[in-house]
Amino acid sequence: MTDTPGWASPSSSEPPRDEARPPADASAAVPGQSVPPHGAPAAHPARDAGHGGQQQGSGPQYGGPQYGGQGPYGQPGQYGWGAPASPKPGVIPLRPLGLGEILDGAVSTIRKHWRTTLGLSLGVAVVQEAAVVGTQLAVDGDTGDLTPVVSALVSLPVAMLLGVVAAALLTMVVSRAILGQTATVRDAWRDARPRLLQLIGLTLLTGLIGAGIVLLGFAPLIGYLLAGADEPIIVGLLAVVGILSIPVAFWIWIQLSLAAPALMLEKQGVLPALSRSRRLVRGSWWRLFGINILGRLLAGLVAGMLSIPFAVIGLVLGFDDLSNQLDSGEPATLPVAMLISNAIAGVISSTLTIPFTATIGVLLYVDQRIRREALDIELARAAGLPEYGGTGWSDPVGQNPARL
Repeated sequence: MTDTPGWASPSSSEPPRDEARPPADASAAVPGQSVPPHGAPAAHPARDAGHGGQQQGSGPQYGGPQYGGQGPYGQPGQYGWGAPASPKPGVIPLRPLGLGEILDGAVSTIRKHWRTTLGLSLGVAVVQEAAVVGTQLAVDGDTGDLTPVVSALVSLPVAMLLGVVAAALLTMVVSRAILGQTATVRDAWRDARPRLLQLIGLTLLTGLIGAGIVLLGFAPLIGYLLAGADEPIIVGLLAVVGILSIPVAFWIWIQLSLAAPALMLEKQGVLPALSRSRRLVRGSWWRLFGINILGRLLAGLVAGMLSIPFAVIGLVLGFDDLSNQLDSGEPATLPVAMLISNAIAGVISSTLTIPFTATIGVLLYVDQRIRREALDIELARAAGLPEYGGTGWSDPVGQNPARL
């Protein structure tokens, strides 16, 4: 949506204003509205026109908005005792979001756009689990105890690629859902395809940064052990140094967590997207960290609950085969029944959790821009809400509403 009138691209010459949100009492900043003088009654043009051009000083008329009553979209009266409700054209209200609203927005996106979100995640999960099962069946225990490692090395690139594609497509779906619009898989693919290579590069770069920090922290310990030394005190101190690198990697992860939405929705480059993420996260690190961790914990809890029944079924079906392997002294490998049951559990859980975690990431990005840049006003215009001066997306060449 960076091409929408009134939107400033973060890559433009004008630096982003991190605290550009209007003050709470600045209702006049919204196009088409003005704040009446203190103590003066509010003017209602539509009502006055319908009653013969009645003067402003007259009281509320029958059938018009009452003080403390209901205004547009079922919200309280504009100048009544209650605060006006925020517009909600899509899955979230257009204002700074709380934790519950972010989680509810993620669930609402999956529920209202289930054909696209669950269809995308189902396709990704099936291919990913097929790669894991196929690799383990092809190896068939020939690598002994290294079978899980070999399987992970083969399936990891496939999982990463599929994860990038899913994140890109779901970002486009969520950006439309915020405006109350729908997007098919074809629409999401068309919008996301030009940025996929850059998103893959961004994902690799952020992964290497995090892994490099941890590896750098444990490098002295690894070098000390490889040199053949084993002084317990020195080993303990070097282990502490390595462990301390893990919080640093988490700090960097949150600092760069909004880079992918910025790249996809603002058409940023890789390095500008990283810088953009750091600016948006500034001052909100703990909040973003907590919501990200909570979202992943909830997703892991759901995945575990769905996996337990299939794990039990696989163990029952493959118990005889597994016990025979153990009795014969051969390297134990998972029986086919257990592989298939685990794959089914993985498909079902990933189908639900992939869109949930991806949506939380996009909503956090939008929330940070609302808090810092008053993005809610521009989103209301883009959604076509007339009281914000919006007319919807009417570009004759079909401008893409997915771009923020």
